[in-house]
Amino acid sequence: MRVARLLAIGLALAMVASGCTSEPSLKEAAAELQKDTQRLETNDVFKNPLKKLRILQRPDKDIRCDKDKFKRVLRATADYVRINEPLDAHLDQAQTLMENTLAQALGYKLEFDFSQMDAKEGRFIYGAKSDPTIKVTVYVAPEAPTWRLHAVTACLPR
Repeated sequence: MRVARLLAIGLALAMVASGCTSEPSLKEAAAELQKDTQRLETNDVFKNPLKKLRILQRPDKDIRCDKDKFKRVLRATADYVRINEPLDAHLDQAQTLMENTLAQALGYKLEFDFSQMDAKEGRFIYGAKSDPTIKVTVYVAPEAPTWRLHAVTACLPR
């Protein structure tokens, strides 16, 4: 009787553990990245035609990245016109605007790199979502287009 109870408890724990550690499918990650594309296009900042949002690569095609695993990619650019302001101030504003959009509108957790705080040659913004796993990198450039966004899902089974 005791052995049967221990086996039942062990089996239940194994089932719970396996459910918690299973990775999402490509379908789930692709759906999330497609939602991010729509959120970006309908965001108050980027739907403004002056921002010149261009989706260069939509996350609608599977890209093989490993045996029986695939990923999806979103690439976009947009511009933040510099109007008679110092370059450092322009980059600060563009970086802050993109960080707010990624964190608040798209739900990414950002990594902050204070070593590039005053870099005039450009800055990188790194962010991620953990469920499903999507990583985003945005280059904030001193020249147009100001923002160069690259988001990619993890390498996942279909």
